[in-house]
Amino acid sequence: MTDGDSNLPIIERRLGLQIWSIENMKMVPVPERAYGTFFEGDCYVILHNKRTSHGIATDLHYWIGKDSTQDEQGAAALYVIQMDDALGGSPVQHREVQGHESETFQSYFRNGIIYKKGGAASGFRHVETNVYNIKRLLHVKGKKHISATEVELSWNSFNKGDVFLLDLGKVLIQWNGPNCNIAEKSRGLALARSIRDCERGGRAQIGIIDNEKDSPDLMQIMKMVLGERRGELRDAIPDTKADELQKANVRLYHVYEKDNDLVVQEIATRPLTQDLLQHEDCHILDQGGFKIYVWRGRLSSQEEKKTAFSRALGFIQAKGYPPSTNIEVINDGAESAMFKQLFQKWTDKEEVQGLGKVYTTGKIAKVEQVKFDTTQLHARPELAAEQRMVDDASGEVEVWRIEDLRMKPVDPKKYGQFYGGDCYLVLYTYMRSGRPHYILYMWQGRHASVDEITACALNAVELDKKYGDEAVQVRVTMGKEPTHFLAIFKGKLIIYEGGTSRGQTNTPEPTIRLFQVRGTDEMNTKATEVPARASSLNSNDVFLLATSQVCYLWCGKGCSGDEREMAKMVADVVSRRDKLTISEGQEPAEFWEALGGKAPYASEKRFQERNTHYQPRLFECSNQTGRFIMTEVVGFCQEDLDEDDVMLLDTWQEVFLWIGKSSNAYERNEAIASAKEYLKTHPAGRDLATPIILVKQGYEPLNFTGWFNAWDPYKWSDGKSYEEMKNSLGDVSAISEITVDLNNINLNKRNISVINSTVSNTKRVTSEYKTHLNHRDSNIYSNSSNCNSSPSPASNGEGVYSREVLMNKTVDELPEGVDPAKKEYYLSDADFHDIFGKSKYEFYQMPKWKQQNEKKQYGLF
Repeated sequence: MTDGDSNLPIIERRLGLQIWSIENMKMVPVPERAYGTFFEGDCYVILHNKRTSHGIATDLHYWIGKDSTQDEQGAAALYVIQMDDALGGSPVQHREVQGHESETFQSYFRNGIIYKKGGAASGFRHVETNVYNIKRLLHVKGKKHISATEVELSWNSFNKGDVFLLDLGKVLIQWNGPNCNIAEKSRGLALARSIRDCERGGRAQIGIIDNEKDSPDLMQIMKMVLGERRGELRDAIPDTKADELQKANVRLYHVYEKDNDLVVQEIATRPLTQDLLQHEDCHILDQGGFKIYVWRGRLSSQEEKKTAFSRALGFIQAKGYPPSTNIEVINDGAESAMFKQLFQKWTDKEEVQGLGKVYTTGKIAKVEQVKFDTTQLHARPELAAEQRMVDDASGEVEVWRIEDLRMKPVDPKKYGQFYGGDCYLVLYTYMRSGRPHYILYMWQGRHASVDEITACALNAVELDKKYGDEAVQVRVTMGKEPTHFLAIFKGKLIIYEGGTSRGQTNTPEPTIRLFQVRGTDEMNTKATEVPARASSLNSNDVFLLATSQVCYLWCGKGCSGDEREMAKMVADVVSRRDKLTISEGQEPAEFWEALGGKAPYASEKRFQERNTHYQPRLFECSNQTGRFIMTEVVGFCQEDLDEDDVMLLDTWQEVFLWIGKSSNAYERNEAIASAKEYLKTHPAGRDLATPIILVKQGYEPLNFTGWFNAWDPYKWSDGKSYEEMKNSLGDVSAISEITVDLNNINLNKRNISVINSTVSNTKRVTSEYKTHLNHRDSNIYSNSSNCNSSPSPASNGEGVYSREVLMNKTVDELPEGVDPAKKEYYLSDADFHDIFGKSKYEFYQMPKWKQQNEKKQYGLF
């Protein structure tokens, strides 16, 4: 589509990325192979479309290089506004500043972002494939979000804590600072491989320096380029990141103009509610100076909508925030997930909830629960995640009570009965893939002592060790029992408010007890003791009133037949007395007498309580610096779970902590504290009793893996570690045997000398280099780092074939010169997008195993 009045280029309505640079105040498309590389002197416009459960979500970004002009910045902002109009006002708009990009922006470039010096005005162009006359030094920073900045070719640019890439065209040397961790080294290597395969067509070699003393040949090359190093390396400068306390400080403002002045009026602080946003107004939401959101009401004026960015910039200046502060502009009805998650509750009109649950704003209706088939859990892991179920709850259950700070077995006849004055350990064992898996629930009574709660946690650690440290640990706060916990007690879970199940107790049990029963089958039923007063009743539920003479089953007008049947099952456990079923409004006088007389109670039909807008979010968490820092991974997948990380997955109803097997002891020990701190500082004012589930690498349950698309259970055994990736590069010493044509310098393993550069020398170098690579050409692409490079036949102009020639063909049936392991390379861009539903760039950004799965699906494996 185009807009004749605004000089907009063609905007394709397709999934994935489209990027334009601003050249001479016009939008010029960036070649797909250069996506992820940005010139510091330029501005860019980025369009990203992705499919969601609600349709297509569109994000528009304008990116500002640190050396770009004010005119270019203004042009980029204007184009984004025009594109928003052309796309019907549905995109979320972002302002991005070099080095301070949003997590959404960084998620588009999984191999990292490269900042290059110069820009269009200086005559620079985005890199072409197979160009080798390069000499640059890249400073690589980040662990989850990688950026590489071109810095001065000097030892003065180096420090002890970061990764540096010396790019010499045909040779890439990765120098790892002595204080680098494995994740930083791995991300640096992924970037180096990406440069090799994307920019050099696979025809470059990578050498790695982990320890300078062990790499004399590589150090010799570095010294020839950088000179001798003098003095000590400096320490790395830590990244300045907003901590969770800062992000939790959310404030909502009404922003408007009065007498040519910008008026900023604060109207609310955390926790924010959706009804504060008025459709006829524009609002600014300030997330502690970390990010500024501008919300544009659908009834606000066109002038207000057009000045959103300028108002946000004025707000930033008035507050004294850095000019690099992120800005996100969103339209009423097209809010981003990140914006919604700053509110206590958010409901979209006619929103479908879960499996067949519908909520309509402005109407009161009881939510209908739809039963699900537990046999689908393994076939559909996403269902396991949505329903919070790891299996059908048919495994073995063992229960212990904490008594005298030790574990004491509970009589199996009493399984499912929990007292608020106690703590319990529940071990659930189930079979999966022919071997046992374990879930260890730590149930903490509301009235248990601090010593008992501590002893419960310590005994859980010991019990976990007994089972080889394989158990998934779940902290359960009384009243917040997760779905699977309910299911394993087959509809007979009873929570007593106080007291204890210990035999020796001097406290007599009350003669009158009232229990609220919720649930429609054995998988979701729970009875909870409530104060024995009429005000505790609720018309939506069934209640059991146990007295010394009779047990009443009181059925509210809003309860279902299934709920009444489950209450009868629970009644047999709660009381041995005769059962008397009564309907709301038909109560005998003795019923009210037992409750101390009539009193008002809840009789309105209940709204759906679940926070339906919430999308699962994955974070890397760290508190080693004394500040609680979380880095979000947008569009997460299994590849984002690094072995040396502690990751937090928030699904709203529970919080998972994933513990990598190589994570450091400090962060492992502080994991639960980190999760509690996360809930405490969440802008939406989260329930601190939300279940926290501890998951160890390699022992992930279905209700965890189901949140990840295409989970690979063999990744941990088949995936390559950093050392394995490093070793797969081949004989590193061979690099120094290559003659490198660098400013008249010839580097040779046996002899280092300055030579005259001539045409014949250049030809000799190229020939020598190709000969050296001939023996490994067939493996160049096996180590490809997810980029849009082409095999050698394509680079010779012979690489495009119709889909009929390539799909479902054996090796013998393929055209001569086609690499059978890379059939998809030879498709035209149009055919590729038609078949895979994405561009080649996006395809090669995916993990290797995902690429192979899709190739199998379309007959191109």
